[in-house]
Amino acid sequence: MKTKAELLDLMEHENVRFLRLWFTDIMGINKNVEVPASQFDKALSGKIHFDGSSIEGFARIEESDMVLSPDLRTFRIFPWEDEHNKGKVARIICDTRNPDGSMFPGCPRSLLRLMLTELDKESYKLMVGPEVEFFLFERNADGSPTIKTSDAGGYFDLAPIDRAEDARREIVQVLESLEYEVEASHHEVAPGQHEIDFKYGDALLAADNIATFRFVVRKIALNHNLHATFMPKPIFGLSGSGMHTNQSLFKENQNTFNDPENHYGLSESCLYYIGGLMKHARAICAIANPLINSYKRLVPNYEAPTMITWSERNRSPLIRVPASRGQSTRVEMRSPDPSANPYLSLAVMLAAGMDGIRNRIDPGEPVKGNLYDMSEEELIKHNVGHLPAHLSEAIDALEADELIMNTLGEHICRNYIKAKRDEWQEYIAQVHDWERDRYLSLY
Repeated sequence: MKTKAELLDLMEHENVRFLRLWFTDIMGINKNVEVPASQFDKALSGKIHFDGSSIEGFARIEESDMVLSPDLRTFRIFPWEDEHNKGKVARIICDTRNPDGSMFPGCPRSLLRLMLTELDKESYKLMVGPEVEFFLFERNADGSPTIKTSDAGGYFDLAPIDRAEDARREIVQVLESLEYEVEASHHEVAPGQHEIDFKYGDALLAADNIATFRFVVRKIALNHNLHATFMPKPIFGLSGSGMHTNQSLFKENQNTFNDPENHYGLSESCLYYIGGLMKHARAICAIANPLINSYKRLVPNYEAPTMITWSERNRSPLIRVPASRGQSTRVEMRSPDPSANPYLSLAVMLAAGMDGIRNRIDPGEPVKGNLYDMSEEELIKHNVGHLPAHLSEAIDALEADELIMNTLGEHICRNYIKAKRDEWQEYIAQVHDWERDRYLSLY
């Protein structure tokens, strides 16, 4: 990691004109305060303040002064120049703190960092490999987004090159210039849908990568006159976008989930971790599937989970264990979607998994066969539970889950739940086109 002095020298040498101090609000939206070169030293010293009362869920007006504490490891220079000022722009990711330097309880990144520090005391390290899906759509002549795509490709298709294909390649190039290790990029199932996978890394880095990834994808798409969206289900009848989250626990550089002598080649801690994810899955949905639209994706027959089960290879359950073993042994949580706050999502999944290990929660036997082909009697026989059907049900599950509520803390829970309750009430009060199409002439 470079020191503050080294970063100041680097920015001068690279003609960096502006530095973006990035942070993420409770809802998972990227925010930033941008400073010119004259303020770089002050910014890297953690002396930049901002008005927290203007950020949803952050602070009340009477306690609005917040401080941005930069993580020097996250400094990156974007591979493009500012067109107007003929210089480069850099970014650094920050934790938000109270004016006295203490941890602000509404900072999602600080919450995850604290949890990982506690995990380190047990000599564990959470490793995460996200698989992020998104859509690239055409724009109208006025620049407004559509849900049209010139791309008619399907899963892994080698289709004729179009703007979406060019954009995806440029996204990968930019990510690599920002020191990301991209493992794969490919076309997904639906027209206009794409996926880019990162090499697994420690959980805080993974969350930072997801936040940066969403910015880069939108930026490059705009350069190609396309609109990128991480909305989970933008089009009825097509597959939605997920953010499958691969997780494993390492200790002394060894994957603790691997055990060739045990059943399925999985250690007891791995099985218990799965058990914890399953126990708290319904509450996790409130964080990892945060939109009303999220639950339009979690429906049968679109390779998105609806039931709380695990399997070795089957893609219909909530949790899948890929075939790889050794250092690559991992569990894949398939419910999260890319609209989620990455810091809060990883925090609640880690809390659930560790609860499984500490309390030896048995996940039961893996379910084989397609869950959607099973009768209700078979599902009951296998003790299969269901994920929430809508956002309000997920928030109910969150409020009923003491572990997840305690993990998030009173500040985040209070503000997050209020925002989501308000969102749900606004939604159910609306009259939608579907209702008019179905009822207007009939009744």
